[in-house]
Amino acid sequence: MRRRPEPRETGFAAHRAGVEQLLGSYRAIPSHATVRLAKKTSNLFRTRAVANAPGLDVSGLSRVISVNPQDNTADVAGMCTYEDLVDATLPYGLAPLVVPQLKTITLGGAVTGLGIESTSFRSGLPHESVLEMDILTGSGEILTATPEGENSELYWGFPNSYGTLGYATRLKIRLEPVLPYVALRHVRFDDLETMQATMDRIATEREYDGIAVHYLDGVVFSATESYLTLGVQTAEPGPVSDYHAGSKIYYRSIQHTGSTPKSDRLTIHDYLWRWDTDWFWCSRAFGTQNPRIRRFWPTKYRRSSFYWKLIGLDQKYDIADRLEARKGNPPRERVVQDIEVPIENTAAFVHWFLDEIPIEPLWLCPLRLREPAAPGADAARPWPLYPLEPKRTYVNVGFWSSVPIVPGEPEGAANRAIEKKVTEFGGHKSLYSEAFYTEDEFAALYGGAKFKELKKRYDPTSRLLDMYSKAVQRK
Repeated sequence: MRRRPEPRETGFAAHRAGVEQLLGSYRAIPSHATVRLAKKTSNLFRTRAVANAPGLDVSGLSRVISVNPQDNTADVAGMCTYEDLVDATLPYGLAPLVVPQLKTITLGGAVTGLGIESTSFRSGLPHESVLEMDILTGSGEILTATPEGENSELYWGFPNSYGTLGYATRLKIRLEPVLPYVALRHVRFDDLETMQATMDRIATEREYDGIAVHYLDGVVFSATESYLTLGVQTAEPGPVSDYHAGSKIYYRSIQHTGSTPKSDRLTIHDYLWRWDTDWFWCSRAFGTQNPRIRRFWPTKYRRSSFYWKLIGLDQKYDIADRLEARKGNPPRERVVQDIEVPIENTAAFVHWFLDEIPIEPLWLCPLRLREPAAPGADAARPWPLYPLEPKRTYVNVGFWSSVPIVPGEPEGAANRAIEKKVTEFGGHKSLYSEAFYTEDEFAALYGGAKFKELKKRYDPTSRLLDMYSKAVQRK
């Protein structure tokens, strides 16, 4: 049975205690030391220096504080995972407007970083559903930021700041009503250009063949085999697929031959977490897609957080490269990225990627900024640290694997090539993984002048790292 949040008064009292605990840990950090989170888990894929100094104690900030079904909102602590948030809202027939694909992503992390999912073509990114947030800034103050008001600049500048302006302790977010099931159609395409045109049309019109589309994403297996998955909420009961406990693998279920779309049905809960069970397709690296291994792999360990622990062990002990060396193969460069390009450049980028980077499948997710934007938004570019244009469709392309390192190539050669091509196509990349930009390139892409203004106001003594140091230099 899924948990309901605590009563409102109890939830806020517990949250206040967690905030006091956080502030106490802030005061205990020496004034000359860089402030960081004391956090054991992460969904970041960039190299980070190991810190021995104490960090901010966020252990009391993992709750859903309150769900209000009367106005479809929730107050949520910054370190609450989307798994716990969804468990709290679904009993009310509600869900966050955008639910990132991995269960252990936190709400605060998705807002100060970026999150995306198959509702993003109609609901934008997670930070666009935030009504207000309390933020512990580098100066040690907790400020409430809203679209308008004294700290509105912090509200608009917080997304994509990755903890360089502060950490969210509480966020009030919009929720939307959801039905118990999602009916899916997997539509196959034999060329990327037709797929791109169809995705563009659906993202704009929000329907396909006269049927409404509530969820939209896609998978590319090759230049001649790609799919768009169209989801429709429904209350109609009936059989549903289970890609968690059984032997079936979700992304393999998408594939079919012929022009007739393949149908499927999932509960809304299982739809939201359809990618987490196999961490998209990354579980194949651990053999769990081999039926003989999958049969004995405990169901409770079929989740992204467990696979991430295995990745952590590999990084710590260099297991994969040692195995490659025994086979006489070169070490491998990790290529784990999410990028965004304008939708008209999607097919061209994917063609280039498939020709140059030997990784498949690729995930596609269209997105548009929500309309209308919140009061106080800059009509031209409302989120300065990740500036997308209003009324324009972009496509997130996700790829998560590795490629052989070519002797004599610079560090991160494949990732550098991807960055260059994404910029040529008018796009950006998310900063949760390795980045190799120069300082000038980074500033041009990620709101350099505006970030400096925000940094001076909300972290005047530089207790927190700056964006370039955190996202690119890392050491």
